[in-house]
Amino acid sequence: MRENSTSLSSQSMAFTDCMQPTDLFTEKKGIKRKNWRNRIRFLLKKNSSQSMLQTDITNRNRSSRLTADEINQWAQSLDTLLSYKYGKAAFCIFLKSEFCEENIEFWTACEDFRNHTSSKDLLSKANSIYEEFIKNEAPKEINLDFHTKNAIIQSLHEPTTTSFLAAQRKVYSLMENNSYPRFIHSDLYRELCASARRQAQ
Repeated sequence: MRENSTSLSSQSMAFTDCMQPTDLFTEKKGIKRKNWRNRIRFLLKKNSSQSMLQTDITNRNRSSRLTADEINQWAQSLDTLLSYKYGKAAFCIFLKSEFCEENIEFWTACEDFRNHTSSKDLLSKANSIYEEFIKNEAPKEINLDFHTKNAIIQSLHEPTTTSFLAAQRKVYSLMENNSYPRFIHSDLYRELCASARRQAQ
């Protein structure tokens, strides 16, 4: 019973928008911080066009290396941050350090879902998102109110591109008002800015 109670407590913490880890996660948090420091170096130095963290250079012909000016733009808004591949990757690293990466993963899954047009693809993707993020005790269950969750369940038999839109907006709002400000004031973001400035000198 004690193990189940601990598991439920941990899950409940993940359901909220990035609540600070308790003392039970102190050691894990230290490990996470070491990990994001290593990933910062990768973000700043990696130039391979095959890297999943490369910037979107479709409309610009320049190195994929991060610049201080670009990183500063991430502080304009969450929307601006997510429009940059490096920005989104850095934000994901930060959310992982706070044990709430399910929010950005759900938002990303919804963005991908809306790009599908065939009924077969929508049905398959909708059920996949539901199983991973929506249903009770899902592996990456997000925090949704009953009405929003119920509306999704009702649409699963014939999903449309807007089936997850209300839920996606709620999760976006949570990130915008909670996770994003913490990211902009985090050690990770400050270190990214400082490292980029040093490289520019």
